[in-house]
Amino acid sequence: MDTLLRAEKLTQIAVILPAAVFVGWVIGGALDKWLHQNWIYIVGILLGAIAGFVQVFRLVSSTGKEIR
Repeated sequence: MDTLLRAEKLTQIAVILPAAVFVGWVIGGALDKWLHQNWIYIVGILLGAIAGFVQVFRLVSSTGKEIR
């Protein structure tokens, strides 16, 4: 059972990064429309990717501590 919990936690990586990028894109697109700009969505995508990578690294490091 413990192995299944670790596997489930690691499969979250496949969802975290794309979801973070998508949320950044949506927020950037909304700001683009609100502020009548055409470039803010790119910043949103980049910030979403950074946030996703940070969360992935946190998840992997916490999983590594549990295994030991």
